[in-house]
Amino acid sequence: MARDDGNGWVQCRCGRPHWGRHGAAGLLLVRTAPDTRRHEVLLQLRAGWTHEGGTWGIPGGAVDSHESAQDGALREAFEEAGVRSGEVEVLASTVSTDHHDWRYVVVVARSGTEARPHAANAESVEVRWVDLEAVHALDLHPGLAATWTTLRDLVRDVAT
Repeated sequence: MARDDGNGWVQCRCGRPHWGRHGAAGLLLVRTAPDTRRHEVLLQLRAGWTHEGGTWGIPGGAVDSHESAQDGALREAFEEAGVRSGEVEVLASTVSTDHHDWRYVVVVARSGTEARPHAANAESVEVRWVDLEAVHALDLHPGLAATWTTLRDLVRDVAT
């Protein structure tokens, strides 16, 4: 039970490797845009050297053995996008991918007005607020692309 003990690849039964020995989690942060009053979500452009680099995803990564998925998602959001756990209100979580021996949990949270996301480490080239209805037009990380419709609908349900 040590920090970063979740880092590592898992060769799961689906035939593909996945990052996170104890699974992985990410934060889908939502806010109401000040000018349009429409929902926006925070996305991260992944650095080219990362797995599926050059695609847009949510801040996230491996969950350590001593963490819940929510704790892991919040830690990763701080490490990658500078979002502190005290600056968000967790609204929901969902398992977006479950291969029985590996899973990815998405934690949906509302951004507080004090949150100032930014590219906080080398894994993030850029972080930006994107209109909920425009996310599908970006070059999304394959995992996010595969689950986006369901996640978008969840955001619509919990963020109103």
